[in-house]
Amino acid sequence: MDCLLGKALTKTLQASESPLQSIRFPGRMISFLQPDRPLDQHQRPLGVLRLSLTARCNFACPYCLPDGQEPDGVLTLKERLAVVGAAVGQGVTSLRLTGGEPLLNRELEALIEAVQPLRDQGLREIALTSNGSLLDRARAQALRRAGLDRLTLSFDGTTAESVAQMAGLGDRARGEQTLYRILAAIDHAKAAGFDPARAALKLNAVIVRGRNDDQLLPLAQQARHQGVELRLIEAMDVGTRNGWSPADVMPAAEMVHQVGQRWPLEPLGRTPHGTAQRWRYGDGQGVLAVVASISAPFCGDCNRLRITADGQAYTCLFASQGTDLRPWLRPVPNPSGLSLALGRLWSQRQDRYSEERQIETPSAARSAAEMAYLGG
Repeated sequence: MDCLLGKALTKTLQASESPLQSIRFPGRMISFLQPDRPLDQHQRPLGVLRLSLTARCNFACPYCLPDGQEPDGVLTLKERLAVVGAAVGQGVTSLRLTGGEPLLNRELEALIEAVQPLRDQGLREIALTSNGSLLDRARAQALRRAGLDRLTLSFDGTTAESVAQMAGLGDRARGEQTLYRILAAIDHAKAAGFDPARAALKLNAVIVRGRNDDQLLPLAQQARHQGVELRLIEAMDVGTRNGWSPADVMPAAEMVHQVGQRWPLEPLGRTPHGTAQRWRYGDGQGVLAVVASISAPFCGDCNRLRITADGQAYTCLFASQGTDLRPWLRPVPNPSGLSLALGRLWSQRQDRYSEERQIETPSAARSAAEMAYLGG
């Protein structure tokens, strides 16, 4: 039924011969306004929507520690489509689907298919971040057919022991099974057409000092062997339940130095609004990237809006509270009201927590939303 809903929405959207202003579904009109692109208080435009589809996950990574159940009031497929349409109308060009683990959501392919017509309105890219353990051959092909452009898989270790520890699995046997599934997922993604040479497939590794920092070179070696860009991510103080401390952080500069000692690197820099500093291997065997939210923040041109599975909009990964969008979604979507709410929220945005962290002492009592809830 969910897939049929996605197909019906897509068919309705594709039937329009003019730029998308509205769609009619189950007897009601849903319209998307396209006002001027808003700028926040630091003159940063809105460009990326990270939309969480679930707070649940089949892993319990120590830097994330997800909930075992969904929050109340999770958005429906129609509501998510309304959110994406309104965000694109406000200037979003990239949609990143996250979780929890988004492959647990049975409406995933239906949503990807339903938003395809928004490409005519400025949406350029649809991406997905997954731990990869549930990505079999059939699912990878289904995602590609639905219209997914890019896939990023989490890959925090190259041994059964390290995978078990970093995924919170408890024992070596489960770690070995999971490692096998993740390596297979990389192959399935490639076979489905997610070409790493075109940056359509990447690997993420969160490096936590004292837990998996010994995996730094093996991870780089594996990524080079696979021909896939590896993104090394500093452990971040998102939420409170992960028990983060500065001692957990291996600075990006140190990671680059270690890898560069083994394989010489040439800097490529960071693209505008991007999160990663990228490096090319001197021997031409791929690209390495680092995300240095702690040691080298990139708040200055951050253009990301995060919306949780239950419709809370957060203008920063480190924000303490969000804005509930459900009043503009229920009982039926109010696209004009939703668009105005998103524009107003973004125009009032002042967040630059990571930069402020470097010049101020954070309060020990600071509250913050959790990583799995926000979707990273």
